[in-house]
This record gives sequence, structure tokens and C-alpha cells, in this order.
Amino acid sequence: MKSFLRRRWRVTTIYAAAAVVAGGVAAVVLPPGGGIHPLAAAVPDVPSVPQLAEPGTQSAVIGSSVAENGQVCQSGAQWLRLRVTELSLRGNDSVTFTGSKSGSYTLTAQNWPGKAFHTRAFEGDCVRVQPNLADSGSKYTVDSYQYGTQSLAAATATVAAVGDVCGSSCNQTAPLVKNMAPQALVLAGDNAYDSGSSSDYSNKYNPQYGQFKSITYPTPGNHEYNTSGASGYFDYFGARAGERGKGYYSFDVGDWHFVALNSNITRDASSAQVTWLKNDLAANTKPCTAAYWHHPRFSRGDHGDNTSVTPFWNALYAAKADLIIAGHDHNYQRFAPSRPDGTRDDTNGVRELLIGTGGRGFYDYNLDSDAVQEAGNANTFGVGKLTLTATGYRADFVPVSGRTYTDTTSGNCKKASSTPAFTVGASPSSVAVPVSTSKTVTVDVGASGGFTGSVALSVSGLPSGVSGSFSPSSVSAPGSSTLTLTASASASGSATATITGTSGGVSKTASLSVTVGSTPTGFSDDFESDRGWVVNASGTDNATTGRWERGDPEETREADGSVKQLGTTTSGTNCLVTGRLAGASDGANDVDGGLTSMTSPQISVPSGGKLTFSYTFAHGDNSSTEDFLRVHVLDGTTRTKVFEKLGTSGVKVAGAWQTATVDLAQFAGRNVKLVVEAADAGTGSLWESAVDDVRVTG
Repeated sequence: MKSFLRRRWRVTTIYAAAAVVAGGVAAVVLPPGGGIHPLAAAVPDVPSVPQLAEPGTQSAVIGSSVAENGQVCQSGAQWLRLRVTELSLRGNDSVTFTGSKSGSYTLTAQNWPGKAFHTRAFEGDCVRVQPNLADSGSKYTVDSYQYGTQSLAAATATVAAVGDVCGSSCNQTAPLVKNMAPQALVLAGDNAYDSGSSSDYSNKYNPQYGQFKSITYPTPGNHEYNTSGASGYFDYFGARAGERGKGYYSFDVGDWHFVALNSNITRDASSAQVTWLKNDLAANTKPCTAAYWHHPRFSRGDHGDNTSVTPFWNALYAAKADLIIAGHDHNYQRFAPSRPDGTRDDTNGVRELLIGTGGRGFYDYNLDSDAVQEAGNANTFGVGKLTLTATGYRADFVPVSGRTYTDTTSGNCKKASSTPAFTVGASPSSVAVPVSTSKTVTVDVGASGGFTGSVALSVSGLPSGVSGSFSPSSVSAPGSSTLTLTASASASGSATATITGTSGGVSKTASLSVTVGSTPTGFSDDFESDRGWVVNASGTDNATTGRWERGDPEETREADGSVKQLGTTTSGTNCLVTGRLAGASDGANDVDGGLTSMTSPQISVPSGGKLTFSYTFAHGDNSSTEDFLRVHVLDGTTRTKVFEKLGTSGVKVAGAWQTATVDLAQFAGRNVKLVVEAADAGTGSLWESAVDDVRVTG
């Protein structure tokens, strides 16, 4: 196939963030099985993955003069990065790009369908384009490229990163960002206190950080959602914040792919956001990946570990991501490369940097974490400085003027190699399976170097009486499968099982610790993950609003300032709450119209059983004793009321977290469920309830 050109092209130097090719574009379209047909006019604009360039990068369009050899060349270039404006590949068709000095990557149908994007950089002064197209409907278009005259190793981009910003002290951190002269500023949420309102952004954030608006790539924090729907946040940042109501998006900086996520909206494994994340990571062609959002998976600060963002971590770990930036706790913490469960993994783990030091007070860090904290500081405002290359990163904590604490770390990108490969990982890496029950494990299959094959999964070395089955049994990488482990009534023992993934003649393995145990007693739930509570399990609830849900509550107040729904939890981010959103008024999402219930999974009550939990309830002066918060024990079909709080007519009650203890000794040895109820059962009134940290112990 005859292709492309070898000549010196008109160039434009790129110093700022976006590499925009100016002027008329004469693209070269390479149809399957045919020659080159240069276009006389520019390719129409299409949705694009934003590409920010390293300082000193130059760009050129591909002209209509064509040479032999199927190459794009630039005299004097040390590396090239091609822009693909259309990639429509069918079946197993592919296009391979290879640098004249080093580097190769194969594009397939999964790479950014319907979007224009830049490839990773290839070393040398030419890139050979080799299509492998069997389907007549497959096509692609390349219209321009970026290049550098310095070595690829010397081509660096700078990204500033910080969360929990304005705050009374963001005037101290803004100069740090300015001095860094970054190509991008990424924000890890809680950007404008206290409520992320339009006023907060105008009066607190904009005077200090507004100067960076053109290079800012934000994410929202929980304080942004103190304003309904985070409207102040979306109004201020506009399209840069992603689609309103979603707030997740991605962009590229040099050879890094950055993913901005929203940890304030639904984020479980089956959510639209996590599905989008997996697809985005699968489409990415860059060798290095970073992600950022507000709530940290790991923290030794006041908020502690947050397991609700584990689905983010599962997807990023499987895709061989390199860095995660978070905020929420107002301090600086650096963690060792970790698996999603916190296990240190220096080979495949993702490093988390918690940089909640933008200018909003300080939180101590004195809690335990599932991950290994390597460094930290709880009394210094500062900004993270990421220095990025095509193969790795250096991360520095830069303190504000007058403070001396600093920290530095570095790492190599896992997918910097161009050799196609896959990996296998298990989450969690250890599991206990009671006899006569089943447990599930997520098996993630990652891909690097353009690997796109199918990986067959098997498991061996399980304890006696334990069987394992995969769904699906074969995964197209990157992807995941569910391993179901079932222990028979006679199962026993412990073993380190081996999960094996095989593709062609190559096999990769992961270890899984499996222990067979008796049926566990007791129960503990902090509501940071879904433990199986069911709303309206009886099918008889009649509340029209304010039904129970697991989530991050937003604060509500009456006009006189009386707090009704607390915007806090007793641990972590989530609790059970009657309508977590604040809405447009104090009564927008409270309980109305009757009763709402939430039923726990089955609990085996130990000898001397005791139930403890945190709760809050609040109501207006229009309440009555027909309004209530109750807890029942459901033993078979028998319901026993063990806790109750009633409304009081003519009295306002403000929300406050309290602790309750209930004797469950009468249910010892029984398998029961807890039923939590809230009701606005009389005339319409203002009623809010929440429950957190439920424990059944002996």
C-alpha cells in the first residue's frame, strides 16, 4: 500500500496547553486496499480527546504531497505523535504505528470510536503506518502530528494538583501554582467553601484561582453538593467540568491520560460512571494514566479509608493506572503503590497522593489505613507538582512560603513498554467462605502495549470441598470476570489458590488465599459499601419522598437555621439516610406521605448479642407522635420493636448524632434481620432520619 509523505512541513510551536493545528488542513485518508487520496479541505471537526502538549512541542499538518513507504516524517524530529481524526475498524482489523527509532502501538476498534485523538509519541523522525484491514468498511484518517526536536525523555509536562482549596488561605497556595507554570491544574474537589455556591466561587475562589481557569480541570467535592446539584460548580466551570449532573471526563497531557471522576454521585460497580470509566480506559492509547477525585480510598486522616470508591480503584488497577490524586482530608499523605484492597504492590499497584492542602484548615492523621502511608504532613498548606514524561513521573509536594515541609517521589509508567501483554489480579486477594455458602471474587484482566486478545481463566489449588466457577470464563482484555467460590457442607481447610489466565501460549497468574469457616456470627456495617440492605423489602412502604437510601447526606436547615438533615456521618462518607439530597428547600427530600423501611441482610446473633448503632432524627414544630424512627428485629415472620423515637407536637428538634445500644440476648443463636423504619404518618410534617455504624456483637 502506498502511503504518506516525506518532506519538510510548515510547523507551529506549541507553548500553551492545547495543540491546535491552525490553517487549512490537507489530510491523507488511507482506505482499505487502496492508495492515498489526499483531501483538498480540512477534515470536519469531530468530538476530540483534548490533547495538551509539552512546552516546546511543535505541530504540522499533513499536506497533499505524498511519498512512498507509508510513513509520516519530519526532518530533525526526535519523536512524533500523530492525530487520528477517524478510526472506524471492523472485526479484527487494526492499524499499527511504529517509530523509526523505537515504539510501536496497534489501534483496534476499541480505541476512541467516534472521537479524534493523538497517539502516544514514537521515537525517531518518521512513523510508519501499517494497516491490517480485511473488512471493506474499515477506515481511518490521520491529518496532523506533533513533534519535538529534543529527546522524548526530555519532553516533560507539568501538572499542578490540589484539593480543599478556598478556604481562607488559598491566597497562599495560588502563587505556588503560578510559579509552576503548569500545562494543567487539576482540582480534587471542595474548591469553594462552604457550599460551592455561585457566591462562594465568585467571592472566595475566583479572586485567587480564577487566574488559572483556562488550564483548570476540576472535580467536585462534597461541599460543592451543599448547593443543590452542585449548580454553583457547574455554572462556574462550564463545559470544562464535564456534563452537568455527571462531572466525569478525561483528557491527555503529553503521553499521560488523565481521568476526572465524581465521587459524590453513584459509583458502585454497575453504575453509569464506572461503566464509562472502564470504556474510557479501554479506549486510551497512552502509556501513562492518572485519575483524580475527591474522596480518598486510603487515608489516615479524620475521614479515614473510603471503600465506596473501590470500583474506581478496581477499574484503574486492572487498566494499569499509575497515579491517583484525592483530597477530602485536609492534609498531605503519600501512599505506597497499592491494590484496591490496600495490599502493597510495587509492581502493579497504583500510588495515591492525598493533597487536601489548598487552603482550608488542617486535619490530623491518626487512624489506621488498609494501605501503607509512606509520608505525610498535617500542618502545611501546599500544592502537588507532577513532572510527567512519556515513561514516568516525579511528584513533589511544594509548601507555601515560610514552611519547610517537602516530599518527593517518582515512578515508571506500567504501560510504557510497547510489547503487548496482559495481567491477572484478584480482588479481594483473600476470602473466607463459610461451609454451605458461596463468596465471589472479582478477577481483573489488564492489558498493556496494545494487547487486545481473549484470556481464558481457571483456578486451582482450592481447599477440600471448595469449587470455583468463572462468569465469564474468558475475558477480552482489559475486562473482568466474577469467580464464585462454593463451599460444600463437608468443606474444610485453608489454601493459597492460583488463578491462571491464558492467551495463546502465554499464562499469567494471581494468588488467592481461601479459608473455609463456620457460619459467621455478628455483623458490622459502616455503609461505605453495599452489604445487601433492601429498601421496602415487604412491598408495603407508602412514603412518597424521603425513602431510605445509602449515600453521602447533604445538610438541610430550616429558615431559622435549625439543622434538620445532618451533612455528616459518624464514619466514612455514607450512611443510611431518608433522602440524602438537600433539594431546593428544607422539606424537598424529607419523609412525606407515610412509611419507608430498610431491611438488613441476615445476621446470626452471637451469645449475649448486643446491637449498637448511631442515629439522628429531626423534625419541625408541625410533627406529632405519629412520626417516628423505629428499629425492629425480624425473626422469621415475627417482628419485635427494639428501638423507637417519636415526634413531639409544637417542638422543633434539630439533628444530632446519638448512639443507641439494644440487648439482643433473646435472639442469640437465631438468624434474624433488622428493619429500620421512618415515617411521616400523620398530617404532613418535616421529618428527617439517618443511621450509621450498625454493629451486632457478642
